[in-house]
Amino acid sequence: MEGSARQDLLSRYKGRLQSEQASTRERYLEHPDAPRLLRERTQLIDAVLTELWAELSFPDSLALVAVGGYGRGEMYPASDVDLLILLPSPPDRDLAAQLETLVGLFWDIGLDIGHSVRTVAECLGEAAGDLTVQTALVETRLITGNEALFSEMVRAFREQLQPQVFFHTKRIEQGERYLRFQESPYSLEPNCKESPGGLRDLQTILWIAEVAGYGNSWQDLRAHGFITQQEQQGLERRELFLQRLRIQLHLHVGRREDRLLFDYQTALAEQLGFPSTRTKRASEQLMQEYYRTAKTVMQLNTIILQNMGAVIFPSPDHAPEPINERFQNAHQLLDIVDENVFTETPSAILEAFLVMQQHPELKGMTARTIRLLWRARRLIDEDFRNDPRNKANFVELFKQPRGVLHELRRMNQFDILGRYLPNFGTIVGQMQHDLFHAYTVDQHTMHVLRNLRRFSETQYTHEYPFCSQLIGDFDRPWLLYIAAIFHDIAKGRGGGHSELGAVDAQEFCDAHFLDPANTELIVWLVRNHLVMSNVAQKKDFSDPDVLSAFATAVGDERHLTALYLFTVADIRGTSPKVWNSWKGQLLEDLFKQTRKLLLSGGETPVKQGVIEERQQEAMRLMRYLALPENAHEKLWSQLDTVYFLRHSADEIAWHTRALYYRVAADKPAVKARLNPFGDGIEVMAYTRDQRDLFARIVGFFSRAGYNIIDAKIHTTRHGYALDSFKLLDVSGRGSDRDMISYVEHELTDRLTRQGPPEAPSGGRLSRQVKHFPIQPQVMVEPNEKGDQFVLSVSAADRPGLLYTVAMTLAAHKADLHTAKIATLGERVEDTFLITGGDLADSANRIKLEAELMEQLKA
Repeated sequence: MEGSARQDLLSRYKGRLQSEQASTRERYLEHPDAPRLLRERTQLIDAVLTELWAELSFPDSLALVAVGGYGRGEMYPASDVDLLILLPSPPDRDLAAQLETLVGLFWDIGLDIGHSVRTVAECLGEAAGDLTVQTALVETRLITGNEALFSEMVRAFREQLQPQVFFHTKRIEQGERYLRFQESPYSLEPNCKESPGGLRDLQTILWIAEVAGYGNSWQDLRAHGFITQQEQQGLERRELFLQRLRIQLHLHVGRREDRLLFDYQTALAEQLGFPSTRTKRASEQLMQEYYRTAKTVMQLNTIILQNMGAVIFPSPDHAPEPINERFQNAHQLLDIVDENVFTETPSAILEAFLVMQQHPELKGMTARTIRLLWRARRLIDEDFRNDPRNKANFVELFKQPRGVLHELRRMNQFDILGRYLPNFGTIVGQMQHDLFHAYTVDQHTMHVLRNLRRFSETQYTHEYPFCSQLIGDFDRPWLLYIAAIFHDIAKGRGGGHSELGAVDAQEFCDAHFLDPANTELIVWLVRNHLVMSNVAQKKDFSDPDVLSAFATAVGDERHLTALYLFTVADIRGTSPKVWNSWKGQLLEDLFKQTRKLLLSGGETPVKQGVIEERQQEAMRLMRYLALPENAHEKLWSQLDTVYFLRHSADEIAWHTRALYYRVAADKPAVKARLNPFGDGIEVMAYTRDQRDLFARIVGFFSRAGYNIIDAKIHTTRHGYALDSFKLLDVSGRGSDRDMISYVEHELTDRLTRQGPPEAPSGGRLSRQVKHFPIQPQVMVEPNEKGDQFVLSVSAADRPGLLYTVAMTLAAHKADLHTAKIATLGERVEDTFLITGGDLADSANRIKLEAELMEQLKA
């Protein structure tokens, strides 16, 4: 083709595509009709490709074929155009060049082409060894060219297909896809195409139906008896919602993007007509509708594939084994005796899940049982909830030795849990924009329940052996499971969710006739489920007064054990980024110290007794190091009561070993070691006190890629700073061991030179923080004794935050004694114990708060 002719061709077709696609887009935005847009885009591309094919005069023996989504006729605004150029025989050099020109033209006029050039034999060979190719060919459609060649390929391909093999491999593929998304539709940024419950689940059903000969539409499936009219309507409605959502996403982003990222959710919600309310953002309402849709799609996917599987893989004609008058075992699946079981005996709805727990031989439910259970959820009303049989069955579900989590998850999936507990129904699919939780409220609840169950299962004892030991000795662990259901049930209502949830838990326990002792523990746990993490992460529980106050709040060992188990399960169930070994060690230390105090009678320990005990333990540890018997004396004489209260015996022994021979050294001493109780490293810095010391140290750590998770700042009697830090590596450079010598050498150098503090390297805020900003909060108030001040900072995590706090404190000449650094996902809640400077004047404290607020907003 001559250059001018090619340019003319490009200009005509590119302009036509742009113009007509813009018209299609405008028509859609004016009257959103998803099927019409998908159809119009397909017809437009069909017409353009057909005309180009004709203009380039391709031989009549070839065929241009649409495959995949294009073959299905679903062309989203940013979809690829999947093409097969079908040949009767391998191309010669001239035809290959002509085909190359054609594909180049397709790209040049603005089409994203995914193409293959194959003979019929090559198509069959590729399909036999590649499920993706096989699936694409299921949806072939002739665009233009040789109809006989196309029909030959389709006939040969259909003869080669094996419905049973295709069904089996697509189910495996779906299972693997589910695993990539943690088997849950409830990601806060789901993929509306690939995530469980997305468009791919609907396509999988229709692919299998097509290969098995049952048609390629929901109407065809209904005609074959696989779905009811109501289910057909539900599928069409949910498919339409997902189609509109994906179209709007492509139009908004301007390219192919199927993830519902935080960046897009607010705009999409507004474009789709979701209004903001007093308690819920528009984006939260959109996502809640998405989660309801995805859950229903997963449910229907399970029912339909199970129904089709029963026909594709006919089972031996064995009579079901009776379980009771309502249920039977049909090939290791729970089956109902007749279709009217749930309408005639509504109590059988909850009994079905109880039977699943009590019969380990059952591997699932039959499709008709699932379908009828799903329909029967509408029978759960006030009368159902007030029926003593149903109350007894519901509580019994929590008491079973197996299947508690699995069946409660199944009940949630079938909308039965939310029907029985209407307040739980309101949190299903509810997002949590606190940048702490990575899951919707109901999914977080199920994660907490999962963690509690894993403590009691032998195959998981290696994960948290201490928790497994405690729960093994705990009487009635099922009380913890009920508390898990209620602990966040009041999220999103406004007000304190712990208090509101405790009210719900009290009403539940009273209505279900739980005895007073069990009721008290459940309600207490719901009301206080955040207390232990707050004490561990924000307070200095090495202080006997703090420990005593916590012990008083807990009351006894049973409540302490329940709260500890619940707190570990709760924090681990929020987000993979939130839990770490340091938090685990903090909670375990708080538990053990509190239990010891409770078992001794609960009286506040005498500080001198605590110090003597720690010193004796430190001396015992130092004997293993072959230190001189009096090695500790010179250093310890310079350390006051506060030091020995705030440091463990292990830390005291480590410090003493490093410093006993250089108590009055002129040069700084920096020592680092692996954290003996988990991940990360511990660093000790000892030097003559110097200006901006804390800022200098935290600036260095931040630039080195370390997060400070705990800091203890101490000044000796003779004017030396003895500061210790616990650090986690966030740079991903390598092992912690490799960093020890680097930290020791580089930090020593900086403390020796005493140069100005180095500001941390700049970094970007996460997308979550950008789209769901946290209003920083700063408060300075006297501690319980009035001799020190507590600075509390809550803000979005960002590079250099701790350095900012340090420099502001230095400007006010405030002395820092301890820092509790709590990182909760994308949010930090840091607590600092400070004295000195101009803090005695309330006006200066207010000024400090205001300055920090301005710095954290910047």
